[in-house]
Amino acid sequence: MTHHPPIIPCLWFDHQGEEAAALYASLLPDSATGTVTRYGKAGQEVHGREVGSVMTVEFRLAGRDFLALNGGPLFKFTPAVSLFVHCGSEADVDRLWNRLAEGGNVLMPLDRYDWSDRFGWLSDRFGLSWQIMLDRSPRTAIEITPSLLFTGNVAGKAEEAMRAYTSLFPAAEIADLHRYGPGENDREGNVKYARFALAGQSFSAMDSSMPHGFGFTEAFSFQVLCDSQREVDHYWEGLGAGGDATAQECGWLKDRFGLSWQIVPAVLPKMLSGPDREGAERVMDALLKMKKLDIAALEAAHAGRASS
Repeated sequence: MTHHPPIIPCLWFDHQGEEAAALYASLLPDSATGTVTRYGKAGQEVHGREVGSVMTVEFRLAGRDFLALNGGPLFKFTPAVSLFVHCGSEADVDRLWNRLAEGGNVLMPLDRYDWSDRFGWLSDRFGLSWQIMLDRSPRTAIEITPSLLFTGNVAGKAEEAMRAYTSLFPAAEIADLHRYGPGENDREGNVKYARFALAGQSFSAMDSSMPHGFGFTEAFSFQVLCDSQREVDHYWEGLGAGGDATAQECGWLKDRFGLSWQIVPAVLPKMLSGPDREGAERVMDALLKMKKLDIAALEAAHAGRASS
């Protein structure tokens, strides 16, 4: 499988997705907001959102694509998934920290630590978790990376998860892996910090056996855009193996580590945001009845014909 499917972090908000995307895009270089989709009548009894209100907002941060989803109050962000921002200057660290901390909650104060001369961890006013670090190593001025913290019943499984993910995606590798040693503040052998790539995109991971009281939720999921039904099947079956079968609906699934993914045909966003609003309504109605998404059936719904 040579195609590198885009893996897009999807952020679940109650109703503030447009506001949050605009704020984040204003803070980072090579960033902008993009296509907006709106709720229609299809599935209103399920989503309960006002017809015409914002459903999703595409946006880019430091050259990386994201999606904001207004899904209601059902799911909340936790620090189990955060956005790790590597900054090349103290000025960038301080600027980001000061803006994101407004109305937010500090998890680790901005200070000097063993791993960085300037680092802090916070949740912003929308609840999204950010780690901001001064990093003087050669790289682009600012780099943003989704960071996974394996806690609770999946503490100690960061390495297993990375190996599972890198076995499924092309252009994938574990690039940097540091483990806890004897006498350190977690179980020996657990992942202290790791960087890995999936489909050429960077991620990081850590274990923590401390009693945090939080874990992964659907508020932060990863959308995999697939060019074919074969790709949909591959990622659905590979990521869904051993996961919670009751969480599989509308292209969403949870893997066996509790992390949420959306396995989505690349044509779907175009069908939902295009000028054919009646076709978009039919697509949404068909989608809401599916678990794994069926490209042929979605295309037939968009065209207004019965699927074969």
